[in-house]
Amino acid sequence: MKNLKQLFVHQLKDLFSAEKQLLEALPKMVENASDSQLKKAFENHFEETKVQLKRIEEICREMNISPSGEKCKAMEGLIKEAEGFIKEAAGDDVMDAGLIAEAQRVEHYEISGYGTAVRYAKELGHPEIAKKLQETLNEEYAADEKLNQLAENRVNREAMV
Repeated sequence: MKNLKQLFVHQLKDLFSAEKQLLEALPKMVENASDSQLKKAFENHFEETKVQLKRIEEICREMNISPSGEKCKAMEGLIKEAEGFIKEAAGDDVMDAGLIAEAQRVEHYEISGYGTAVRYAKELGHPEIAKKLQETLNEEYAADEKLNQLAENRVNREAMV
């Protein structure tokens, strides 16, 4: 990569790969969650992720680039870590608390990636693309906050015993 535009394209492809991988992983999170509100949060984020993936595809079309061709190794690692946790967790309450932790790691990674992409889009003179990326960034912040509330209001306490 020789310039910010190439780095931005790389970032978009990485985010596209991350979202695709997340679409495959979220049903496992739903399946393993026992708390009804947590299940619903994962189901909602699954639907939201579909929209986010389409948004990246739209941005790539506008920029005349293919979104594929990259493999987000960070998301791959986060998902492997979550799968490992699922195999180790004993009890529904601990599973739910751990699933929240694993999901928040993913959210924080996405927040970082989308925050960077928004900055690059602005600096490269793409205000409309920055606006679309900001929309996804806001959704990722909201998903993280929802997970925080579930953890703090009930799930973590239930896992203490």
